[in-house]
Amino acid sequence: MSAAEQSFITLNTGTKMASIGLGCWSGLTDEEHESARPWIISALKTGYRHLDTAHDYGTEGAVGKAVRESGVPREEVFVTTKLPLHHHAKVAESLEQSLNNSGFDYIDLWLMHWPQAMADIDDKPNPRYPGPNGEPDQGEYIMNDDVTFNQTWADMETIFETTGKVKAIGVSNFSVKNLSKLLETAKIIPAVNQIEMHPYQAQPDLIAFCRQKGIATTAYSPTGYASIANDPTIIKLSEKYKVSPAQISLAWILSRGSAAIPKSTNVGRQRGNLFELPKLTEEDIALINTLHKNVHLCSYPGIQERNGEKLVFGWTYTQMGW
Repeated sequence: MSAAEQSFITLNTGTKMASIGLGCWSGLTDEEHESARPWIISALKTGYRHLDTAHDYGTEGAVGKAVRESGVPREEVFVTTKLPLHHHAKVAESLEQSLNNSGFDYIDLWLMHWPQAMADIDDKPNPRYPGPNGEPDQGEYIMNDDVTFNQTWADMETIFETTGKVKAIGVSNFSVKNLSKLLETAKIIPAVNQIEMHPYQAQPDLIAFCRQKGIATTAYSPTGYASIANDPTIIKLSEKYKVSPAQISLAWILSRGSAAIPKSTNVGRQRGNLFELPKLTEEDIALINTLHKNVHLCSYPGIQERNGEKLVFGWTYTQMGW
């Protein structure tokens, strides 16, 4: 099957983005980052035309190499990358780093990865204070409270309007609360809000808000890990449609008008996620909707606690609007 047979979402820029993309996170080490290249190439040869990476993932280089080695023309591949937390105060420089890492002349979609800003200490990602016994990088994250996401967005808008180096801009991990605050000053409506979304975190209010504002949504962690794969309702539906539990979750996400970026290193699963999703009945979609628990399952490395309240990369759930 060809890319032309895939489903697409039309962004508020008029650009089309494939509804199923490939998540390109691949661990924390340089070896793991480079190991992503073969399975990104296999995805491209299978028919994927939407790749999702980030400055913080360390796989921008692997994505760039994979596109060039795949034989697929660059203009046929929709590439998303993301501005990291410690670059909120140096937006233009960060984009140049991403372009240099990937070897691309432009990025199709550039997202603000998180609303909160961290300190930029020698360009070290996600800097942390020492732990209680002086252990390096074991304490809370070192934040930069001098820059707001409104200011960072304004810098991204300028780059979008003046350079031609990004075709669309958007956000990630923004709640209704923080999107509302962003829109108070934004000249450009974000094209996309990439969020954790799966049957246990359906994000109904956020989806409705984004739809009202013309903001597309993309689901990361779309299959929700083992807890959802082992959910009796999901298993029953996977048996009914003769597909995997992951394919049920992906089909449900697409039924809501959202995109999804599952990661898969296996060619068979890559093909199944892209070309073999069932069309769920309205009754089955409604059944999956009842599984919503408003829980975040993604095991962010930045999750901590302070006085009994969860933190994610230095912000409380209250600040996140979660």
